[in-house]
Amino acid sequence: MNVLLLGSGGREHALAWRLSQSPLCAALYIAPGNAGTATYGTNLAVDPNDFDAVRQLVLDNNVRLVVCGPEEPLVRGLQDYFSTDEELKAVYLIGPSKEAARLEGSKAYAKAFMQEYDIPTAAYRRFTAEEAADGEDYLASRKGPFVLKADGLAAGKGVVIVDGVEEAKRELRAMLGGKFGEASSKVVVEDFLNGTEFSVFVLTDGKSYRILPVAKDYKRAGAGDTGPNTGGMGSVSHPPFVDADLLRKVEQAIIQPTLHGIQARKLDYRGFIFIGLIVVDGEPFVIEYNCRLGDPETQSVLARLDNDLMQLLLETAEGGLTGAVIKMDDRQAATVVLTSGGYPGDYEKGKVITGMDEVTDSMVFHAGTQLDEQDRLVTSGGRVLSVTSYGATIGEALQRCYASAERIQFEGKTYRSDIGFDL
Repeated sequence: MNVLLLGSGGREHALAWRLSQSPLCAALYIAPGNAGTATYGTNLAVDPNDFDAVRQLVLDNNVRLVVCGPEEPLVRGLQDYFSTDEELKAVYLIGPSKEAARLEGSKAYAKAFMQEYDIPTAAYRRFTAEEAADGEDYLASRKGPFVLKADGLAAGKGVVIVDGVEEAKRELRAMLGGKFGEASSKVVVEDFLNGTEFSVFVLTDGKSYRILPVAKDYKRAGAGDTGPNTGGMGSVSHPPFVDADLLRKVEQAIIQPTLHGIQARKLDYRGFIFIGLIVVDGEPFVIEYNCRLGDPETQSVLARLDNDLMQLLLETAEGGLTGAVIKMDDRQAATVVLTSGGYPGDYEKGKVITGMDEVTDSMVFHAGTQLDEQDRLVTSGGRVLSVTSYGATIGEALQRCYASAERIQFEGKTYRSDIGFDL
């Protein structure tokens, strides 16, 4: 079966790595891909948000399975586009419908969903620019710290945490005034939950579900979880504080009610549910839903998933997950992201990358890379590479990551030296 993978980040490189291992995968196409995904298939210069171009790619290459890596095409309605096209409706697509993808595409939609189905989450209110004064009054009535979230998609950077009321008011005005563009035309204000974050990944065919390896990521740019939010600076799997009892609570209080809500609302959902969680005094609360796998969690999660990924995805598309058994590698996995200097702010591109051939103890997944006119590997994004390693412990896996990270060189290279510091 021919497969099309949409996206160009480290997540997609990891997905390409696993999909290409399946005997069920006859040919793998990646749109647009990066310098690393080309190792496992054929990169095609197609924008995943250009649905007509994706359609032509699928038809021209006899693709039967489409895996959507990023969230934006799903939020824009890619699955609906396929399901209503006579020539595409027989093609399997991993990802929810436009309405179901609002669980990620709108923070307010997700919070209302959680409220309706009694899923534990922080108290919240949503405000528009016209309601800014009401938002300030609400902030004045609450005790900080406060979490302010752009309602729409903001590439993982639309969340701000502030301590005081006056600072929160200024931030609310800035966000409603366009700090994150259209994404923050509406802002969700949440109570701050003080605990430890982690991520649970669920694969569902809309009726049955299976829990994939659990991970914890690190979003802040600086050591000790300081500095601005980024798309993610590293991850580990399995975080040791997520024991069987906590995972049971997550399943009963969060996963099962989430699936009940999906079914009750008759949402078409065949794909991944990424549940961002925080544990407070032993109890899990939902921070956010994502309608796809995370990055850089995917690199650590897929390193530990011992199943044929393509087989799992076909069972998901066909509604046959009931009999699936998830197998996990007993080793621990860790991922460290190498970024361009200045990220998540302004950064330069086109920096030559060297030392890749010296990495022997880790897997290196490309994100912001490309080949230049001289066929040299160069940087092309903020998050450039992610280094993933195994170990008997998370500490051992991280030691290997950092040793490998030192062998890779490019001008301005930065990375967090303390991934896993809080475990």
